[in-house]
Amino acid sequence: MGVARSSYYRDSRAVADDTALVERMHALAEDWPHYGYRRMAAQLRAEGLPINRKRVARLMRLHGLCVRPRRRYVVTTDSDHDGPIFPNLARTMMPEGPDQLWVADITYIGLTSGNFVYLAIVLDAWSRRVVGYALARLIDARLTMAAPKTALVTRQPPAGCVHHSDRGGQYAAEKYRTLMSEHGLVGSMGRRGNPYDNAKAESFMKTLKVEAVYQTEYASFEEVAADLPRFLEDIYNERRLHSARTLLVIDPVWVLLSASRIGPDRRDEARGHAAAAGSGTRGTPTAGNWPAPGRHDL
Repeated sequence: MGVARSSYYRDSRAVADDTALVERMHALAEDWPHYGYRRMAAQLRAEGLPINRKRVARLMRLHGLCVRPRRRYVVTTDSDHDGPIFPNLARTMMPEGPDQLWVADITYIGLTSGNFVYLAIVLDAWSRRVVGYALARLIDARLTMAAPKTALVTRQPPAGCVHHSDRGGQYAAEKYRTLMSEHGLVGSMGRRGNPYDNAKAESFMKTLKVEAVYQTEYASFEEVAADLPRFLEDIYNERRLHSARTLLVIDPVWVLLSASRIGPDRRDEARGHAAAAGSGTRGTPTAGNWPAPGRHDL
């Protein structure tokens, strides 16, 4: 045949390896339909398969496993306000542990009716863990305050923890600034119209949309409130691989640091803060309008 014996056996083994590998990649893609080649390669290596990213990328392209995200856009930041603007302290910060830098943001979730549900989150910049979140029908200061209230109760950050956000009016509101001041949080804001200044929160929101929101057609606020906490708490916080943490599941050290100062008796208090900050229609909160707090089971 004009082919060296070593080449023949090498190629036949490669075909067999690719077959088994592709089968496993298809199985992973079913569980994680929006894993790119980096996370796919990291997961395969974690399972003991010696493989590099280039090979994974090639096989994903060849077998139609590449991610094709859908995109929609709604403006949630209104920077035209008279409130004070905090300096951008987060720009030069390199947190070395939890509760040194929190980042906050707001996004929307489209319903099949054409309406929207709004989500406010607070993310720990070191671990990328969601430490506080709230859902509501309206986007205002009450929604944004519900998320840090739950985070403050469950995390109890030390004085000096930096709270970074965009320049939205909700974050510049007097009540929000008072909440931060009362709990020793130091305000920080990005530049106007520059999403890179809040890149960690923006990256999380993209992950949320691609891996959770775009996978489901929500018909009501109640459906969002029932389903989204599962992704935030059980999948993102506990199971998902995080590139910022060297493609590892959130570090177990986080759990140890949390357990040292957070007791289970504070969970109900966190829920109460979030419920008390409900965003109602025409000023009258209803059961379907209460922000949905997280469990924060550490």
